[in-house]
Amino acid sequence: MDQSTRKMQKEKVIEVLNKARAMELHAIHQYMNQHYNLDDMDYGELAGKMKLIAIDEMRHAEAFAERVKELGGEPTTEAAAKTQKGQAVEAIYPFDANLEDNTIAVYNEFLQVCRENGDSVSMKIFEDIIEEEQLHYNYFDNVGEHIEKLGAVYLAQIAGTPSSTGLQPQGFAIQKGGA
Repeated sequence: MDQSTRKMQKEKVIEVLNKARAMELHAIHQYMNQHYNLDDMDYGELAGKMKLIAIDEMRHAEAFAERVKELGGEPTTEAAAKTQKGQAVEAIYPFDANLEDNTIAVYNEFLQVCRENGDSVSMKIFEDIIEEEQLHYNYFDNVGEHIEKLGAVYLAQIAGTPSSTGLQPQGFAIQKGGA
């Protein structure tokens, strides 16, 4: 295979990796906004899980960025869409389930682009992330169904629950023994 063909193949893979990264950046912003709002509405348990899902999306965005760099590209910093703000709790879960369902479909297409362009490493990244996106979809769909079927009764059981995720701070300042 000549160098120009390989370069074109890498560019196609970088393009889909960056599109996926932009989708992840949107999901991070969306889910963190929802996390803050759910916490503010005193739905701590829902807020805590939303935060954990946002952290999953951060790992995904980082994995895509690292692969883009390995292939000689520059990771995008632009989110794929604007954050929907001020959503009612009843609207959040169907919205997010739809977002995840779309992500799974698009990532399966991106996986095929990687396969067609001979990049099994990027394919594996997409395969692993698709599995996690499916878990997110299942959770959002399940909570959405509970809210739809049980409404206020379901939400009343969650109201006042703690939002602690049990995460230990791992920021730069913590690791360096600062603040």
